[in-house]
Amino acid sequence: MRQVRRSMASIRDVAQRAGVGVGTVSRVLNGNGYVAEDTRKKIETAISELEYTPNELARNLFRNKTGLIGVLVPDLDHPFFSSFVRETEIALYKKGYKAMVCNTIGNSSREMDYLNMLDRNMVDGIITGSHTLHVEEYLKRKGKIVSLDQEFGPGIPMVGSDHVSGGKIAAEVMLKNKCRKVLHITGVAPNVAANDRHAVFEAVLSENGVDVVDMMMAWNLFDHQSYWDAAKEAIRKCDGIDGVFAADEPALCYMHLAMKAGRRVPEDLKVITYDGMDITKLCYPEVTCICQNIKFLAETCADTMIKLIEGKEPVPQKQILSVELRQGQSTLPVELDGKY
Repeated sequence: MRQVRRSMASIRDVAQRAGVGVGTVSRVLNGNGYVAEDTRKKIETAISELEYTPNELARNLFRNKTGLIGVLVPDLDHPFFSSFVRETEIALYKKGYKAMVCNTIGNSSREMDYLNMLDRNMVDGIITGSHTLHVEEYLKRKGKIVSLDQEFGPGIPMVGSDHVSGGKIAAEVMLKNKCRKVLHITGVAPNVAANDRHAVFEAVLSENGVDVVDMMMAWNLFDHQSYWDAAKEAIRKCDGIDGVFAADEPALCYMHLAMKAGRRVPEDLKVITYDGMDITKLCYPEVTCICQNIKFLAETCADTMIKLIEGKEPVPQKQILSVELRQGQSTLPVELDGKY
């Protein structure tokens, strides 16, 4: 027997079934304008009976919006950025928007392609945590942009962590643990606020007579093998290291290899990581971390984007969120002197 497919109901069908005008149905669907409660119930019943599904594309074209926000990150395989994307998607969804995840993989051409979606009106805005393009490429855009951790200048608000405090806290913990030769694994990206933690950390330790050994990684490499390679090179080249400070993964790789070589943590080696992702709780000893509040970062980026789109509230040019020390077993417990 041939199956008969039901034709898709239209908004006019709903209006006819409920005995109202199309405009009244539209007000109910869009949640704006007054509609009497009895009339609303008739429309909702008609929608249910007809299994009506609003044409999202048509509605968005009428509103001159897409309902999509692009979220640019350099690599979804990196725990920080995967967590940031997750929390941002949740925050945007709660506000009626959907996230279009754009994984640039540290490639400026990919970042340019995604950024061009603004000019083609494919998204209502872009939240960017990927920074391979020159600042000018962002500044010349007319669409709504929110930056994670990079200062573009007026017109593009920035949300970031207090990396200056993070660097100071890490340095003070090293000093309190009486470290004298500290390995500092860095990956400095152009014009990114996170660079501040590296500069402050090194400055504080150097001022107190601590030897800081810098190991520079390519800032746009986020693959796990690169972290292992950097750790192996540091183990091979750097003697007398009694402390290490780096982002979560490179620090954990170094700690793993050092312990495998017979070093004791924290007796022989103090380890502090930056970011404080879940992976830092999966190792033993559990490491001391400077933790960024990724959920708050994501929610603040999403809130800022919605304010830009709606244009109802002023948006701060810069929003800096606090970091915190999570004491682990890879350093000795200390009382901090400063207020951060």
